[in-house]
Amino acid sequence: MKTFQVPEFYRSPIISAVKQYRKVQDPRKKDNSPTVLDFGPVQFYIARHFGFCYGVENAIEIAFKAIDENPGKRIFLLSQMIHNPEVNKDLNAHGVQFLQDTHGEQLISFDTLTTDDIVIIPAFGAPLNILETLRQKGIKTEKYNTTCPFVERVWKKSEQIGKTNHTIIIHGKYNHEETRATFSRSATHSKAIVVKDIKDAINLASFITENRTQAEFEKEFAGKFSEGLNIKTDLQKVGVINQTTMLATETEEIAEYFKSVMETKFGKENVNSHFADTHDTLCYATNENQDATYGLLNTDADLAIVVGGYNSSNTSHLVELCERKFPTYFISSEKEIESKTKINHFDYPNKKHVSTENFLPAKTPLKIIITSGASCPDSVVDAVMLKINSFFTGVKSTETVLKNLSTIPTI
Repeated sequence: MKTFQVPEFYRSPIISAVKQYRKVQDPRKKDNSPTVLDFGPVQFYIARHFGFCYGVENAIEIAFKAIDENPGKRIFLLSQMIHNPEVNKDLNAHGVQFLQDTHGEQLISFDTLTTDDIVIIPAFGAPLNILETLRQKGIKTEKYNTTCPFVERVWKKSEQIGKTNHTIIIHGKYNHEETRATFSRSATHSKAIVVKDIKDAINLASFITENRTQAEFEKEFAGKFSEGLNIKTDLQKVGVINQTTMLATETEEIAEYFKSVMETKFGKENVNSHFADTHDTLCYATNENQDATYGLLNTDADLAIVVGGYNSSNTSHLVELCERKFPTYFISSEKEIESKTKINHFDYPNKKHVSTENFLPAKTPLKIIITSGASCPDSVVDAVMLKINSFFTGVKSTETVLKNLSTIPTI
């Protein structure tokens, strides 16, 4: 796989050594057991896969290339390049301005742009209407387009489904940048609709199997379907694609559910004419990170810390998985850890910031799971571990720990 020129300050001596160790020890990526970093009073269980993915490293390389190649020019990002506050803060510090927020609300008017300006397309891609607006203003976006190739693969899949007149069901968060970009393309090939979860999917299926009205559909899925979608004619053939960072098991569940709905309505012998079997369109990194998190669930850890941007979809799903078994703290950086007794973190289910006292159990050794989202720099994960180590005495040196890396047998 290609190696990207990512700024050195995103790299880390600890995590880089861990990843290199696992690369040698498990070159085929078959072992999802975590790596143990035994610092004595604290043992960190490190996920087999986490951190920067191909698409993120590609985006960061292109963004910093744009900065280096265009001194004196105004440089804009359409929106956040990736969902990580540290990376976006760094880009701001290098003079990059954001045209929109993550919900598509305008921060800087497109009317202020000139043909001399540089506009970087984020890793999530961009809706077609926005690309057309930039084209009409004489701004060429091809050179600094950081759209993830795995997102583009989803777009190609939507085109294939559309050519066979299937309505495209997108499993995603309808206001997420990637889903908006995917929806804009899907809607050019066929009718399209966004479902967030299995509950949404079951509701949509009721318009296929029951005698429900178009008015009910338009009210319940307002803002989530393409213009002119008719429930009587456009839900006879469907196919499922997804936002690449969604939970893999849920995408599979939704696809299998719609297949069963079509089998019930049209018969098993006819299902291939009514359901496009696309498998899932998740990216490799999302799959690997989620599989590695299942490996963490098989340990005897005391708690889990997940590091990443609070608006990062792929990171939020790692949090959801860890919460199935462990007290889990979702933080953006080591700055959220105030002391040995207090941590500030994001309560993802309730979408709010909270503080927890006495989050570290009084035991030795303390066993802590650590993983991070695909847009989180390894250097931030390093900083989290070092911050926690600072609260203890008798901590082994990093050099000693890295000489004694091992995987931990799962229970």
